[in-house]
Amino acid sequence: MSDQMFRIESDLLGELKVPAEAYYGVQTQRALNNYRISTTHMCDYPEYVISIAYVKMAAASANAELGVLDRKIADAIIAACCEIVDGRFLDQFPVDMIQGGAGTSVNMNANEVIANRALELLGHKKGEYQFCSPNDHVNCAQSTNDAYPTAFRYTFVRMNKHLVASLQALIAAFRAKGVEFKDFIKMGRTQLQDAVPMTSGQEFNAYANNLEEEIANLERNAVLLREINMGGTAIGTGLNAVPGFAELCTRKLSEFSGDDFTKASDLVEATPDTGAYVSYSAALKRLAIKLSKICNDLRLMASGPRCGLHEINLPAMAPGSSIMPGKVNPVIPEMTNQVCFKVIGNDTTVAFAAEAGQLQLNVMEPVIAQSVLESVTWLCNAIDILRTKCIEGITVNVEHNRETVLNSIGIVTALNPYIGYKASTKIAKKALETGRSVYDIVLEEGIMTREKLDAALNPAAMLGAHDLLK
Repeated sequence: MSDQMFRIESDLLGELKVPAEAYYGVQTQRALNNYRISTTHMCDYPEYVISIAYVKMAAASANAELGVLDRKIADAIIAACCEIVDGRFLDQFPVDMIQGGAGTSVNMNANEVIANRALELLGHKKGEYQFCSPNDHVNCAQSTNDAYPTAFRYTFVRMNKHLVASLQALIAAFRAKGVEFKDFIKMGRTQLQDAVPMTSGQEFNAYANNLEEEIANLERNAVLLREINMGGTAIGTGLNAVPGFAELCTRKLSEFSGDDFTKASDLVEATPDTGAYVSYSAALKRLAIKLSKICNDLRLMASGPRCGLHEINLPAMAPGSSIMPGKVNPVIPEMTNQVCFKVIGNDTTVAFAAEAGQLQLNVMEPVIAQSVLESVTWLCNAIDILRTKCIEGITVNVEHNRETVLNSIGIVTALNPYIGYKASTKIAKKALETGRSVYDIVLEEGIMTREKLDAALNPAAMLGAHDLLK
């Protein structure tokens, strides 16, 4: 390539060629040369790029108000950040999410892009950092160690809103099925054995309620992410930040973003602390475990169609085999299961990374950020697909399910209050040995009248509490 296609920039390690049209600079270029690891980059998470732009915007505004930063330069930085928030320059954030340096490459990528765009707005060329420097101006009163974690904390807060919205839509889909299936009798099971009757509506409502709990849990843990350490700079002592910056920058971030943030009461404690990430990742894992269990149930209930439970039908989304004609697999729940496994594994990564912190900084924050961002993204995608391509199209095999209830041994449980557990056990055993129905055996042995037996073994009467004295 011609030298005209590059500009020369320098840092501590010397000079390096940077593409002439790039808004990023020398430290970003070094990161591109050093870290070709995960194939996942900052630009793959637009919310992340937007969040760090808000952080830099808040810092510039606070520094200008405190008289530390020239107002004209601050306004150019803020304008550049606003453009990034609006979705511009996303491709200028190519740094790999996995990196050494505790996120320095991410922070400098943002500093360089913002500085070079601000330079253009000020009428200068890219790289003329004497007029607006990535370090002296964009990073003024900051360190990677406060700006970087504040950015991905805000990213988690933003993305949690998307996750909650996806989850609410899935819950609504389960509730709709609960209404649709409210009169459809089926056999409930414990330990994969016949238990007592219920309705498919009760089952799907239970799934909805089970997931509803996770919204509160996610939001409760997301609140922890709103405590930030801006102004702590390198290790929380606030070196190079003027008095009042931490409070003012926190307030500015809240104003610009529309989300409420609070300054950590002890910035030295907050700088290496990863407790909020551990808690939020654990909330994602808890959701994943529940979601995977539900998908296990769906796959089991849809097993068959001739030799399985065959209680429900899942929408057919793809041919199921390259050799077995007519086979259709539960591919959407299978996909969701695998996403959940990944989230559970990511939580383990977060736990190890959080434990690996030393003294005044946890240098493993990049893998924490990547793991949580991946978990939230994958969960959002999987939940949306599960809802639209599976849950909303489920149907129930009504007559088949009713027949299994009427022919089950499990309905003998309903006789316990009338004839006692021991006599009920004897009837169940005889039914299993002979293949005859519970109903016929009770009548044959004269244990109950037909009228009382019909009332006791009516499947609809066994769906909840009832008055045994009538």
